[in-house]
Amino acid sequence: MANPTQPSPSRPSSSTAQQPRYIRLNDDDNVAIVANDFGLPAGTTFPCGLKLIDRVPQGHKVALSDIRKDGRIIRYGHVIGTATRAIQRGSWIEESVVKLPDAPSMDSIPLATKVPAPMPLLEGYTFEGFRNPDGSVGTKNLLAISTSVQCVAGTLDYAINLIRRDLLPKYPNVDDVIGLTHAYGCGVAINAPDAKIPIRTLQNIARNPNFGGQAMVVSLGCEKLRPEVLLGTQSASSTDIMTMQDDAYHGFMPMVQSIMKMADSRLQILDRRTRETCPASDLVIGMQCGGSDAFSGVTANPALGFASDLLVRAGATVMFSEVTEVRDAVHLLTPRAATPEVARALIREMAWYDDYLDRGGADRSANTTPGNKKGGLANIMEKTLGSIAKSGTAAISGVLAPGERATTKGLLFAATPASDFVCGTLQLASGMTLQVFTTGRGTPYGLAAAPVLKVATRTELATRWHDLIDFDAGRIATGEATIEENGWELFRLILEVASGRKKVWSDHWGIHNALTLFNPAPIT
Repeated sequence: MANPTQPSPSRPSSSTAQQPRYIRLNDDDNVAIVANDFGLPAGTTFPCGLKLIDRVPQGHKVALSDIRKDGRIIRYGHVIGTATRAIQRGSWIEESVVKLPDAPSMDSIPLATKVPAPMPLLEGYTFEGFRNPDGSVGTKNLLAISTSVQCVAGTLDYAINLIRRDLLPKYPNVDDVIGLTHAYGCGVAINAPDAKIPIRTLQNIARNPNFGGQAMVVSLGCEKLRPEVLLGTQSASSTDIMTMQDDAYHGFMPMVQSIMKMADSRLQILDRRTRETCPASDLVIGMQCGGSDAFSGVTANPALGFASDLLVRAGATVMFSEVTEVRDAVHLLTPRAATPEVARALIREMAWYDDYLDRGGADRSANTTPGNKKGGLANIMEKTLGSIAKSGTAAISGVLAPGERATTKGLLFAATPASDFVCGTLQLASGMTLQVFTTGRGTPYGLAAAPVLKVATRTELATRWHDLIDFDAGRIATGEATIEENGWELFRLILEVASGRKKVWSDHWGIHNALTLFNPAPIT
């Protein structure tokens, strides 16, 4: 892939920042995006002499040359579509004039043919984390209570309110207690082949390093998903599972009191945990984008890609995800796979998802949202080329199936749907302890289980949402900072958030999305 990380002009002065500006990413591009806040009117003339025929909103594409009908439309140095009609130089290229190209074939694509050389080690960087008996390290100290079925969610919520009120004040080293509630467990085809995905996800979420290994399950008693299954290798004793249908309970409050008693014993253990200095190699970082716009591949994602490379150099585990936002660029990623086996695993996940969408009568074009299009993204091909900038330049060292736990270091592709909350849930199952989330349109998204550091693609969004956005990458587009400078700043901010020294806005306000399982298996 051509380097999408050098917007032009690179450093406009403050006096020229309000002049008409566009960003062209590659010398081969025949389109550019309008950089000015709120767009530019028809008749605007750029310093280069290009004159707008139409009003062009911010982030939307303008033709830099005449494009014939069926001619190629090129951005990032790659074809993002063909013209449905002739397009005149200076015209607004809105989505209806861009025909989506066919998905790249996965037959005979290069496998590990351009493996990046190992990058220089980055030593001496640390964070303050909670070390667990299994060697993993958390960024939070949470008591997480699993559920085996949605039926018990209301009871657990009631109990958690009492735990926060009556128990947590006694344990100042514990950050919070959360319920791992979900819509699974009963009325499902528990033995269907694809049921392994939600079951594996729930098993591995309970083992997330932010929870300190103090698993417990609240169950009903008649559900298909047996609570013992969620505990995995942990012994399934009466001290691990509370079953509401147990004959010993006479009324609601004894059930609640039983949950609180189980929680109290675990809070005592968690309260003995304190932060200690850990190498950056103990981090497990998830990367995701949501509410993407045409600036995502210009500012926030390239900056995060640079930070990702720094994390990999420091020995950390870094995950990028969202299959439909990788599918159209898989041929650009398989050469970067560390081995042919890793490349084939990447193809395997793409092919599985192609089949999954086909069974549902959909294809990858369903990914692009109305907000994406309003932000200047014409189709999934254009969105993908910006999305994969998060992966930086490191070799891809491994591939995880949905909900699979990471066991290797380096840059990993964790297969997930592109849905924000489903992707976040699956990354938690893979062991993520902190997520970096880039957005162009804005979102209040957050996770109770791990800090979510939100990065804006545009300064206008970061300013308007000053108490929801944690980092402004829009300074790259305005020329106030380079990708390298933003990448280093973001890397250091990740260490601060992981150490608990900096609280992300979603945690400040306590706004957290529900866990949402990916369940491709039948519901009965």
